[in-house]
Amino acid sequence: MTAIADRLRDGDALVVVDVQNDFCPGGALPIEGGDAVVPVLNEWMAAAKAGGVPVFASRCWHPAGHISFAERGGPWPPHCLQDSDGAAFHPDLKLPEDAVLVTKGNRFDQDQNSAFDQTGLAEELRARRVQRIWVGGLAEDVCVRATVLDGRREGFAVFCIGDATRPVTAEGGEKARAEMAEAGAERLD
Repeated sequence: MTAIADRLRDGDALVVVDVQNDFCPGGALPIEGGDAVVPVLNEWMAAAKAGGVPVFASRCWHPAGHISFAERGGPWPPHCLQDSDGAAFHPDLKLPEDAVLVTKGNRFDQDQNSAFDQTGLAEELRARRVQRIWVGGLAEDVCVRATVLDGRREGFAVFCIGDATRPVTAEGGEKARAEMAEAGAERLD
């Protein structure tokens, strides 16, 4: 934890993206090794809490029949249905009591992969004088990628925590890493 604590400083925030049961092994849309991000993120959250760095946790929170589901022409099977066990955070994820919950994907007319997409996250980070964000979670090539890219568009310095994310596919992960680097985000491996 000391190495993590040495990286965090005043003006930072930790953004934990969609570490929910449906994205972990046994879920409706499982990411291989998705649950392996949990202990890594727990270390980061403990260091953030100890250092007074705010933690934000996004969650995919779909209504039934969401536009992103295959039954409606979308790319995904039904997942993270509101108030379902699949939409719950992984049971071993140790979110601090004061973590700020960011709900996304709850619109009927569009998907929201990014934790910044119409959630007010950028405004809240600015209100807290955050300049740098550290991002981890699921999945690297979908919601983590979108969050990192939007964080850069919003003017934040962004660090993607490599061991704290997993892609849906290896190819998707490679492409996402290249896009994030091109946008000026740094990857911490």
